[in-house]
Amino acid sequence: MAQTSKIEWTQCTWNPVTGCTKISPGCKNCYAERMALRLKAAGSPNYANGFCLTLHPHAIEIPLRWKQPRTIFVNSMSDLFHKDVPFDFTSRIFAVMEQASHHRFQILTKRSERLLKLSSKFTWPQNVWMGVTVESADYLFRMDDLKQTGAAVKFVSFEPLLSPIPDIDLEGIDWIIVGGESGPKARPMKPQWATAIRDQCLATNVPFFFKQWGGVNKKKAGRILDGCLWDQMPIRLEQDSEGLFHGSQSRQVVLQRKAALV
Repeated sequence: MAQTSKIEWTQCTWNPVTGCTKISPGCKNCYAERMALRLKAAGSPNYANGFCLTLHPHAIEIPLRWKQPRTIFVNSMSDLFHKDVPFDFTSRIFAVMEQASHHRFQILTKRSERLLKLSSKFTWPQNVWMGVTVESADYLFRMDDLKQTGAAVKFVSFEPLLSPIPDIDLEGIDWIIVGGESGPKARPMKPQWATAIRDQCLATNVPFFFKQWGGVNKKKAGRILDGCLWDQMPIRLEQDSEGLFHGSQSRQVVLQRKAALV
């Protein structure tokens, strides 16, 4: 229920919940659904239910057993704020994140209404980053919900980016991620959609992370935008000899803009 991750903006994943249901157009070609069905077919006991929402109480305390600090994507195979995840179960996850203060936790949801409804019931530790997914302008309300939470670091993932999104209100947002959809039925992202969001971030000094162009072969498509890798983070991260990331909880913008290798 936990593993190292190839996702560029995190280090590993932790899945005390797996499975989900589709809620908006960004869910159409869900990578987690494809992966869950493959794991079920392979006989993985944790995915015996396929992509049906499943709670895994045995996995809740996994981060407490990791002694070295890690950056952890919470529920990469589900949505912590799905209506079928009981509040008490979510509270237990928040309690572990608070206790494991040596880690950095990243939560991402499309269910911002439930996030906002429950937000005041949680203690928001400094090491918990809260994010929402916005795939088109129709879902910018998720950002408004996020801004009203008590999260110390608030971020938005525009992935899969399915349309242009002009005039984004970035006030109160600490980090932006942009990426195109990947997989066999990927819907293309136009370059100007990504650069427009990048330019809005630059104008407002909000860290910008370009994750991928996506497509059928995302590795071949790469991550270069306007000749650069955009790996900005909302805090300074330093990598130790074991490849683990450490950093302070300041809101310092770190620019890791690297020239493309030609």
